[in-house]
Amino acid sequence: MPKKYLFYISQNYSFAILRPLQAEIQRRGGDVKWYLEPNVNASYLATDEEQLTTVEAVQVFNPFAVFVPGNVVPSFIPGIKVTVFHGFDAGKLDWKGKNTHFRVRGCFDLHCSYGKDMTKQFDALAETYKTFKVVDTGWPALDPLFTTDTALNPYISNKDNRPTVLFCSTFSPRFSCAPHIFDAIKKLSESGKWRWLVQFHPKMGADIVNKYKQLESENLTFIETDNVIPLLKSADVMLCDTSSVLLMFLLQRKPVVTFKGNQQGEHLINVSSPEQIESALIDALKQPDELMQHIDDYIKYIHAYTDGNSSARVLDAVDNFTFDSLKTKPLNLLRQLKLRKKLGYWKLS
Repeated sequence: MPKKYLFYISQNYSFAILRPLQAEIQRRGGDVKWYLEPNVNASYLATDEEQLTTVEAVQVFNPFAVFVPGNVVPSFIPGIKVTVFHGFDAGKLDWKGKNTHFRVRGCFDLHCSYGKDMTKQFDALAETYKTFKVVDTGWPALDPLFTTDTALNPYISNKDNRPTVLFCSTFSPRFSCAPHIFDAIKKLSESGKWRWLVQFHPKMGADIVNKYKQLESENLTFIETDNVIPLLKSADVMLCDTSSVLLMFLLQRKPVVTFKGNQQGEHLINVSSPEQIESALIDALKQPDELMQHIDDYIKYIHAYTDGNSSARVLDAVDNFTFDSLKTKPLNLLRQLKLRKKLGYWKLS
C-alpha cells in the first residue's frame, strides 16, 4: 500500500516549491494529491497531477502527511502537518517590529527548516511551545537549482552574449522598489548594454505590472511564471529589494544588488538611490574576490545543502516523525473558523 501525501497550497508559486518533493515521493512509490485554496489557479497543475476539490475528498484520501509551503493549514484535514516554508527569511517585520518568518501560528507538527540560523531559532521556539518538532532538511524547492540541466532553459539565449540582469521585486508597497526605480530601469534597458529579465511577486499590483510590461523590447522581457528556478539560472546578476528570492539567487554564487533593502551585510551590494544602480551592477558583474568570499560565507549560513537532495531529507524526517513528547496544539478557533469560511466547510470533524 503506497504512502499517501497531500500538498495543500494557497499561492500559485507553491507548485514549483513542492514539485521536487512530489518527484521524490513518486520515486519512492508514494501517492500525491493536491488541494488548492480557492484563489489558486488550477491551470498550473500538470496533466498527471490530481486535484482533490473538496475537504470531504481529502478526508477520504486520508493522507499520511500534509505538506504546506505557507503559514497555515486547517486542523480538520488529516495527516501530519508539515511546513516546508514559502521562502527564505527576508527580514520582513510586522507592525510590531517582529520578524514574520519566525511567527508560530500553532498549525504544524513538523517544521522542515534550512540553514544554521533558521534551525537554531526554530529549535528555541520548539523548546518554548513544545507543540512541534524541527528538522534541518534543506528546502525542496532548491533541488532543481543544483540538479537541473540548463540546456532546455527558455530564458538562456545562445545568440545574445550580453550580461543578463534579473530584476525581481516583492508586492508590498512598503517594501517594493518597483514603483521607485521605473525610470532608472527604463533608461538602463534602453541603453542596450545588458539583457533584462523582469519578474515580480504574483501579488504585485496590476498597475505596476502593466507599467513594466510597456518596457518590453529586444533588451527587456517581462515574465510571469510559477517557477523562478530557470530565471535564477539564466541571469548573471540580480537587482532586487527585500524579496526572499534574492537569497535563492545568492546560493548560485551570483551577486545581488539591493535597492533600499532591509537586509544588511557584506554579501550584498545595497544602494539607496536610482542613480547608483548602474555602477552597482557594473561592480557586481565583475564578481570581486572580497564580495564572493562574503557570499560563500553567507551560503554556509543560510543553506549549506547544495546536493539537490533536500526533498529526500524532508521525506525521511516525516517518516521518522512521532508525536512523542509533544503537547496538544492550541485550538486556534478564530484562525480555523476563517479557514472553514474560506473553504466552505462547516462539518464537525
